[in-house]
Amino acid sequence: MKLQPDRVDTLAITAHGPGWVAVNGQRRDASVVVSSQGRLRDWDCRSAADLTADHFAQLVEDRPELVIYGSGARLRFVSPALLRPLIERGIGVETMDTMAAARTYNILAGEGRRVVVALLIEPN
Repeated sequence: MKLQPDRVDTLAITAHGPGWVAVNGQRRDASVVVSSQGRLRDWDCRSAADLTADHFAQLVEDRPELVIYGSGARLRFVSPALLRPLIERGIGVETMDTMAAARTYNILAGEGRRVVVALLIEPN
């Protein structure tokens, strides 16, 4: 599915499919973190079972007002203990499936919001 950003001066999720996403047209086959502040980086986790509080602590680097966690092909919530690094800093957290997370990130980034999306991309 192709997605279109409202603004072109920020990173956007431009397409996605089973086991991959594209950020500004660049295909990514592994979990990734995308920031509306222009940072794109790998997120070292291959499944929800791999996630630790350290994975979420990494997301504070861009000082977002909101973190969107894309949990893969289906909605899966993580333990609140894993989200503690974000909650303690007053950063909002939303959990969605990866497709919904990508769409929501694009809308918020297009509005100029300080948002980070962490997308869990599981191998097929």
